[in-house]
Amino acid sequence: MPVSRLGLVGPLALLVLTPLALRAGLTKVLAIAWIAFAAMGGAAFVGERTGATTDAGRLVWGYGLASGAMITSAAVFIVPGAIDHHPKFGGFGIAFGVLVGFSAHTLGHRAMHADLPFDHTAVELTAHSLAAGSIIGLVYGNMTDLGLLLGLAIVSHKGPAGYAAADRLRRADKPVSVLLLPAAGVGLTAIPAALLTLPSSAPVNAVVFGFAAGIFLHIAMDFLPRCELGGEVYEVAQITDDAHELLDRLRAQAVVSTGLGAVAVFVAWMILRPGP
Repeated sequence: MPVSRLGLVGPLALLVLTPLALRAGLTKVLAIAWIAFAAMGGAAFVGERTGATTDAGRLVWGYGLASGAMITSAAVFIVPGAIDHHPKFGGFGIAFGVLVGFSAHTLGHRAMHADLPFDHTAVELTAHSLAAGSIIGLVYGNMTDLGLLLGLAIVSHKGPAGYAAADRLRRADKPVSVLLLPAAGVGLTAIPAALLTLPSSAPVNAVVFGFAAGIFLHIAMDFLPRCELGGEVYEVAQITDDAHELLDRLRAQAVVSTGLGAVAVFVAWMILRPGP
């Protein structure tokens, strides 16, 4: 299958932005960008090469661990910063972020029904990556004390998302290499956004960081492995002969996996936090 030219735009643009990030000292943002690229690109490669249908159990564990880690990280590392700047404005920012994330996701599905010259899966994932990257860059560019743990937790869903998307594209006989564009999407917006400096205003910073927390919380909740009718897990599971029994088992695995994702962030924070 030919390599997608559109997909190649992503890594080439990220390569061009890499020296700019290094000169600006944005090493954390750059590391997150390339890790996100490697996670989605690598998982997509595996998803294409397996030649088998995506396993519902793997999907639940991948999404569960990632979403649990994302929810915990946003709540622990960004929400307190927003509230510290200004409790009320920070709270409004969080609410605004969750609602905007929901609105964009819901209305964005309407575009998926349009007759676009690009693959719908790639379009949706690219928009998602570009939006998340812009907020990652803004947060890391203005909260320089943040560690890599937050960023890695936020992009942890790139692996399972890339694997599932590759399976859909392969079954539709479309080039999986188009996923290189959304894989690089985080870095394409995170690096320029990290160069922006927010005004020294407590309410403004509270709203911005609260909005970032709300967006990340929405993304994390969107990736929660819901084993219900019409969901992605159901779509994969229904091809088996024991779909009902399988979904019952997957629901228990979803609860365990999200909990473990949260615990992993707590353990990592306990290990990496600075001493008293």
